[in-house]
Amino acid sequence: MKQRPPTLAPLLRTDLQGDLLAALFLHPSREYTLTELADHLDAGLSTVHTEVERLAEAGVIDERRIGRARLVRSNGDHPLTPSLTELLTLTYGPPAVLPPLLSQLRGLEEAYLYGSWAARRLGEPGPFPEDVDVLVVGAVSSRAAARVQAEATAALHRDVNLTVLPRDEWDDPSTGFAKTVRDAPLVRLAVEA
Repeated sequence: MKQRPPTLAPLLRTDLQGDLLAALFLHPSREYTLTELADHLDAGLSTVHTEVERLAEAGVIDERRIGRARLVRSNGDHPLTPSLTELLTLTYGPPAVLPPLLSQLRGLEEAYLYGSWAARRLGEPGPFPEDVDVLVVGAVSSRAAARVQAEATAALHRDVNLTVLPRDEWDDPSTGFAKTVRDAPLVRLAVEA
């Protein structure tokens, strides 16, 4: 069965390809083993291996071996790197860039992307998202949230709207906002709280 192209970046074959490229290009100093990438992307090792082979053959990524481990990272010297990094920041950037920023927030219990970005990532057709909506659940100070929101806006090259919701409001929504967000497309962010 043929997959539909990703809604966020229809020039890519799959969302897995976009997530893999984002992991490599939006964290350019990090090296990954193929097993780490497969775990990070919740994908099969053979699928990741196939994608990595394509990228390595094109010279878009660098690779080296330590024993039996194959380590890969983005090739910062490739002519496509600046443009590819910008494209990935705008399309697959939020789940790759936001977790390290959000993990700075004391009291954070969980975090989600919602709104138009989440809808497009989950395949709902529509216009390209103009901003990124982030829901933070927990007892997070508004000052810390504002600081992280500013950092995220700079890192993603677009407005990031960060909303903090107390745990009890998220678990038992009593406002229209909480109910609306719960009933709409959500992408959970892998944040280590």
